Amino acid sequence: MHTRRFEDRDAEKIAALIGRNFLEVNSRDYPLEEMRTLAETYNADKVRSIASYAHTYVVCEGGTVVGTGSISSFWGSTTESILLTVFVLPEYHGKGVGRQIIETLEADELFLRARRVEIPASITACRFYEKMGYGYKDGVRQLDEEGHYRMEKFRQI
Repeated sequence: MHTRRFEDRDAEKIAALIGRNFLEVNSRDYPLEEMRTLAETYNADKVRSIASYAHTYVVCEGGTVVGTGSISSFWGSTTESILLTVFVLPEYHGKGVGRQIIETLEADELFLRARRVEIPASITACRFYEKMGYGYKDGVRQLDEEGHYRMEKFRQI
């Protein structure tokens, strides 16, 4: 498997990958109708929109996109960043793809310049992010209005 930067031709594949996660994985922890709505919202245009302002990466095995993740400045800050749209094909869960994505995002300049990096984590993903060294924002484990746990990692610069 190799990791590379997003290319426009990846948008449809990434949208399908994200949609599958909402419907097949996140639907275990969230209402199915909400996941259907999110799957429709995260279409190829939404993926392109995120890639227009974030550094977006894909993990590929052969010609198949098996994972994706993005990092962006947090509301224009030069000392805070945010991880976005970290997803892995369901059949590749537990095979190191998520770790590869996080390691790639943590090597990105937007991570390296940040003192704090936040991630809006689904219920499903919290344990994974804890393994990757992220903790609950301000030590509070509480769902926000979007149904995410806000997690963060601090860095010494």
